[in-house]
Amino acid sequence: MKTSIITLKEATHLRKCVLGYGHFNTIHPGHIRYLRNARDQGEKFVIALMGDGLSKENPSFQFSQSERAEAVAMLGIADSIILLEYKELIQVVRELDPAILVLGKEFQCSEDVDVNEAIFLQRKQKNIVQFHAGEINYASTDLLSRSERELSEQRRKQFMAACKRQGLDKKKLLDSMNAWKSAKLLVLGDTIVDQYAACEAIGMSAEAPVVVVRELETRNFIGGAAVVASHIKALGASCDLLSVVGSDKTSELVRQGLVEQGIGDELFEDSSRPTTFKKRYVVENQKLFRVSRVEDHSLDPELEDQFIQRLKAIAPNVQGIVISDFVYGVVTNNILEVVQEMAIKYNLLLFGDLQCSSQVGTVTRFKNFSLLCPNEREARIALQDNDIGLELLSQRLLENTNTDKLIMKLGAEGFITYDRNSSGELVSQAFPALSVNPVDVAGAGDSLLAVMATGLASGQKMMPTAALGCCMAALSVETMGNKSITNESLRLNLIEVLSS
Repeated sequence: MKTSIITLKEATHLRKCVLGYGHFNTIHPGHIRYLRNARDQGEKFVIALMGDGLSKENPSFQFSQSERAEAVAMLGIADSIILLEYKELIQVVRELDPAILVLGKEFQCSEDVDVNEAIFLQRKQKNIVQFHAGEINYASTDLLSRSERELSEQRRKQFMAACKRQGLDKKKLLDSMNAWKSAKLLVLGDTIVDQYAACEAIGMSAEAPVVVVRELETRNFIGGAAVVASHIKALGASCDLLSVVGSDKTSELVRQGLVEQGIGDELFEDSSRPTTFKKRYVVENQKLFRVSRVEDHSLDPELEDQFIQRLKAIAPNVQGIVISDFVYGVVTNNILEVVQEMAIKYNLLLFGDLQCSSQVGTVTRFKNFSLLCPNEREARIALQDNDIGLELLSQRLLENTNTDKLIMKLGAEGFITYDRNSSGELVSQAFPALSVNPVDVAGAGDSLLAVMATGLASGQKMMPTAALGCCMAALSVETMGNKSITNESLRLNLIEVLSS
C-alpha cells in the first residue's frame, strides 16, 4: 500500500477515519505495534505527524518532519500522513471528525494541553478515543507471510537505514573496532556449562506417549559470565573473570577453556553447589527439552568475603565491570554494593545483564549503571507493568535504575538502543535482528553484552557500538552452542552486511 503525505487542507476526504498521532522521531517495534493496532480499527487509517518544533533554529526532534514522514510512509501501514505545523491535533480532530482517535498509552494521563483538548473535542463529537500500545509479542510470525530471503533483505535494509540515520558507514565502524584492544574489563557472575546432546528420533514409546531418541554425540560449551569473558577476549580486549564453580569435574571444563584463551580467572570453589550445568537434547537442530543441574542459594559469608577481596584487588586495574547475573546466588547484595563502591572510587563503567527466564530476579536491583541490557519480558516483570508501550517502559526503567544507557532486547524484533545526546536528551535507535531463522538464540544476549562493554570501555560511542552488537548477535545465533566470536569474524560479517 502506498502512503500519501499531505497537508491538513488536502485531507478533507478523510473524514471519519481512524486517526493516530505522534512524532515518530525514530521508528522502532513499539511504534509498529501501535500503528498496526490502529490500522485494524477501521478502513481508513491516517497519522497526524508533529512538526519540527517552534522554530527551525531550535527543532524539537532529532530528525526533520520530512525525514520522519518518509520513514513512517515506508512502513506501508497508514493510508495517509498529515503534516502538522507542530502539535495542532485539535485542528485535525475538528476538521476530520475521526471515528476513532487512537493514542499511545503515554497520553492516557498526559499533561499535554494540546492532546487533552483534542481528546475532549473528540468525545464531545461523540466519537471514540482509544489508548493502546499494540499487542505484545515475544515471538515473530514473519516467516508465515514472507520468505526467508525477503525477510533477510528487508532487515539488512533496516540495518543500513539505522546506520545512515546515525551517520555510520563501513569505514567508521571498522575503524572503531581498532580501539578495542585498549579495553580492560572484569566480568563477574554465574558460570554455566552448556551441554548439547545431538540425538536421532527412534519413535514413540510403547509405555507412555513420549518420543524416544538415541543420543549420538555430546558437546560442551562454557556459558553465563564465562562466555561473556570469552567473547570479550576474542574481540581483542583484556579480561578477568570472577565466578564460582563446584568441586567437580565440570568445573575443569571451564578452567581449561579459560586457560586456552588467556583469560585471567578467579574461580572460587563452593563444595555446597555443583557447577551449574544445563543439558539440551537436540534432534535435527530442534531442541526437545533442557535438564538443569543447579543450586541457587547465596554464597556463604566466608566465600563471599574472599570473592569481595579479590574484586577489590582487580578493580583498580580495569576500566569497567560487567555483571552477568543468572540469579543463581553469585551476585549477592553485598557484592553488588562493593561493585558500586569500586565504580565510584575508580571511576569505572558498569555493564549489567540479569536473566530471569526461569529464575526469580529483577533488573531494577542494578542502580546507577552505565548500561543495562534487559529483554522486554524482564523489564515488564521488573516494573510490574504489562500495558504500557515500549517507549514508556524503557523510559521508566531508565528512571527507576538511574541508568545512563539502555538496550531493550526484543528477540526476533532486534533491540532498541537508548542514549543521551550532548544536551542530556534521550535519543533512541532501533536495530533489527539480522538473522531471520536462527539456529540457537541461547547466547545472543551474552554476545551483545560483550560487544557493548568492550566498545564503551574503549571510548567508543553508543550507536556505533550498538550497530556492531547487532552484527555480533546475528553471528552468535548461526551455530548451535555458545562459541566465542573473534574480532576478525565480526569484521567480515559487518563487511558482508554492508556490502550486499
